[in-house]
Amino acid sequence: MPSLSVVLPTYNERDNIVALIDAIRQNLPQPEIVVVDDDSPDGTWQVVQALAAKRPCVRLVHRTAERGLTSALQRGIDESHGEVVCWMDCDFSMPPPTLPLMQRAIEDGADVAIGSRYAPGGRDARADRTAVLFSAVINRFARLLLGGPVRDYTTGFVAARRAVLDRIRLRGDYGEYCIDFLARARRSGFRIAEVGYVCQPRAAGQSKTAPSFWGFIRRGRKYVTTILRLSVHRRDDPLPGPPPPPRTRGKPLCG
Repeated sequence: MPSLSVVLPTYNERDNIVALIDAIRQNLPQPEIVVVDDDSPDGTWQVVQALAAKRPCVRLVHRTAERGLTSALQRGIDESHGEVVCWMDCDFSMPPPTLPLMQRAIEDGADVAIGSRYAPGGRDARADRTAVLFSAVINRFARLLLGGPVRDYTTGFVAARRAVLDRIRLRGDYGEYCIDFLARARRSGFRIAEVGYVCQPRAAGQSKTAPSFWGFIRRGRKYVTTILRLSVHRRDDPLPGPPPPPRTRGKPLCG
C-alpha cells in the first residue's frame, strides 16, 4: 500500500480540526497529516501545534506572511512525504470515510481520485441552496467546454500520486485551481477516477467560500475565465514556478 499524506488547509477551524484529524486517523492506516494554517485569529494553529507535540504523524505549517487556499495546498504538498497526497476541506463537508475509497481507486490504477458530488452515490446536501446551484451550473459549464470523464471539476476533495503532483503544480487563486489541475492532469494522460460522496453542511464555523451573492459572482468570474482559457488552449501550458523541494523517504506515522 503506498504511503499516504493528507493536507489540511485551515483558517479559523479551531472547532473542527481535532475531530477531523481523529476521524482521518480512524479511516486511514498510518497517514501523515500536514496542517497548513494561515495564522488563524481563532487560534487554530495553536491547537494543532499542541496536538502535533503528542502525535508525531501530525505536522503544522504556520504561515504568517502568506494567504490563500491554493498556495496553502501547494505548500502542504511540498512539505508532505507520501507517495499519494490527499487534500480536503476542514469543515466535515467532505466525509473522512470517503478517503479509503479514494485510496483504493489509486491502488486500482488511477493516478488521481476525486470525491465527486455528481458521480453515482454522490449528492450535494449543503443547506445553502445558492451554493448548490452555483456548483452545479459551473460544473455543467466545465463539462460542456472541457469534456472528459470528470463530472465534479470544483470538488476540492482530491487524492493524487506524487508523480502527478511533481509534474502539475497547483495554480490559481481559490477553487478554480481544481478545474485547472484536473483539466491539465487529464490532458497529460493521467487517469482520473471519481468516487461518489455526499457533501454535507459545515459542522461548525462559517463558510469562507462565498458568503454572499456577490461573493458567488466574484468567484464565478474566475471559474468561468479558467474554463474558457483551458478550452482555448487545448495543450498543457508550461508549469510556472520552481521545482518542489527535495523530500526524504522517511515520514512520521501514526500508530
